[in-house]
Amino acid sequence: MPEGHSIHRLAAEHRRLFVGGPVGAESPQGRFAEGARSLDGRVLVDADAYGKHLLLGFEDERVLHVHLGIYGRFVFGGLPAPAPVGAVRLRLTGAADYGDLRGPNACEVLEPGGVKVLRDRLGPDPLRADADPDRAWARISRSRAPVAVLLMDQAVVAGPGNIYRAEVLFRQGVDPLLPGRRLDRGVWSAIWADLVVLMAEGVRVGRIDTVRPEHTPEAMGRAPRVDDHGGEVYVYRRAGLPCLVCGVEVRQAEVAARNLFWCPGCQPPVA
Repeated sequence: MPEGHSIHRLAAEHRRLFVGGPVGAESPQGRFAEGARSLDGRVLVDADAYGKHLLLGFEDERVLHVHLGIYGRFVFGGLPAPAPVGAVRLRLTGAADYGDLRGPNACEVLEPGGVKVLRDRLGPDPLRADADPDRAWARISRSRAPVAVLLMDQAVVAGPGNIYRAEVLFRQGVDPLLPGRRLDRGVWSAIWADLVVLMAEGVRVGRIDTVRPEHTPEAMGRAPRVDDHGGEVYVYRRAGLPCLVCGVEVRQAEVAARNLFWCPGCQPPVA
């Protein structure tokens, strides 16, 4: 599933291609036909992201809400657009470009007030200027759940996924199984600050890089990482390999139905 930085990049692409003019909307697949008709020809006035949710604001306060889920993706191109191929849930057409949406988990038109309902159920997004990390801390500091589980809960923090979760806990030396209520407030502040920096860099470059300069392939004389997700990381999908910092074998375990990666040398349990 795309992590939050990808959705912020997607919002920026919609702003670049479509905001400020009327947008054609159709549902070649037919599953979003009524919603597309309600948006067709309206001016797109804003494109925003909150966590893993894309929010496209049209005139008259209607908002298109898209959550890509595991299989969803947008593909863009210049006009004239080719005939739709496959299950295109939504096609948006601007003055010079089009965008096709396939396989989203959610694609719906929200009436006025619907965005607030959505945002109220989400935690703060590290990529937003209006984010309040104290909201997340209020839930974390009362929870018996492991901090690794809490960081994946979008109601606690909106945006980070499995990669950012594993990497930020490694970078801050936090045992992923530590209960939230035992996490030090200063450590939480460092985790949040790190997420802000790492995710902003993800928006800038379009991939997730988390290693510090001294641990890059060039600095260490090692081969670059080869993985579908791209980017240089410390522990994500490195189970069984030596830690880049201490040399201890990176571990993997299933926690709350997701694979967790950590280094027991750099992230020892707290007594």
